[in-house]
Amino acid sequence: MKQKLIRIVFISFIVTLSTISFSSFKESDFSNYIIEEDEVLCYNVPNEDEVSSIHTVPQYHLFLGKTYVGFKEAIAFKESRGDYNIVNTFGYMGKYQFGKGTLDMIGIKNSDRFLNDTRLQEEAFDANLARNKWILRRDIKRYVGRYMDGVKITESGILAAAHLAGAGNVKKYLRSGGVEDFSDGFGTTIRHYLKKFSGYNTNFIIPQKKVKVM
Repeated sequence: MKQKLIRIVFISFIVTLSTISFSSFKESDFSNYIIEEDEVLCYNVPNEDEVSSIHTVPQYHLFLGKTYVGFKEAIAFKESRGDYNIVNTFGYMGKYQFGKGTLDMIGIKNSDRFLNDTRLQEEAFDANLARNKWILRRDIKRYVGRYMDGVKITESGILAAAHLAGAGNVKKYLRSGGVEDFSDGFGTTIRHYLKKFSGYNTNFIIPQKKVKVM
């Protein structure tokens, strides 16, 4: 009986407390918390000196997937780790590691200007891709979807391999059934590029027989 009485008193106390709290909430004046339209909002943000004193650099990971930009950046990372100004031991230049002969074919004669012009390097990649797609257009139509030496042939893989080895060597590889492979000065093969850069979206690249950047 005593326990029951205590329970009733406790429940009554909780109900009373809740009622008082709710009544206080309804009677509270929140008008001071309303921001008028003409009021100026102030934000505390770091100035230039404060930002420069921060030593921790935030890391951003942008997922590009199998897009065309993803294709370009993947090749650039493999070729140079994305360094526009690098020249390797064999004389290949820039973010995508172009040789002088290839640059000459697409109208770029000045190597120094090429190395110091990031937009020109991006345009050169697009132009060379369109040129290679023209040269390999019949092979793309014939071999895409097939498997060769355990690797599925895709358009982006073919174009990446052409960037590595030249369109002529890619033709030899495909038409020999993968027997006549090519490797560059670092031992990278056509087969490796066919596999590594498989399945990216390069469909909208228009094949061009003669393309000049400059």
